[in-house]
Amino acid sequence: MTAIDRENIYDAYEDVRKDDSDTNWLVLTFDDANKIVLESTGADFGEFRDKFTDDARLFGYLKVISGDELSKRSKFVFITWIGPKVSVLKKAKMSADKGVVKEVIRNFAIEELFTDRSEVKEESIKAKVAKAGGANYGTGSR
Repeated sequence: MTAIDRENIYDAYEDVRKDDSDTNWLVLTFDDANKIVLESTGADFGEFRDKFTDDARLFGYLKVISGDELSKRSKFVFITWIGPKVSVLKKAKMSADKGVVKEVIRNFAIEELFTDRSEVKEESIKAKVAKAGGANYGTGSR
């Protein structure tokens, strides 16, 4: 079973989940010993997206503000990224590794698997969260 830095990852996970935190994403990657570790956290989606490189395999956790002008709430997205240059063996192992990560990162509205960087778009992720959340009753303005 893959080792994981539970304590640091859990602390970052809780920070992303806080309503009063500016942090809205975290990225987990693998260190030289193949242990799952916290790579970074941040607030800018562009920085988050930059982590999704061709030779990377990682997990991301993203806060998305969902709802309408009457009701806004935080929703969370769990992302598995497997870059196109990742070896077949490492790709195959990601499924088991995801199970280990989900022991720490438990709450999310949707889960996504991306293998092409063009798929990692903030607006399309927000749209998927809105669709998964059900009704959007607002008029869109206020």
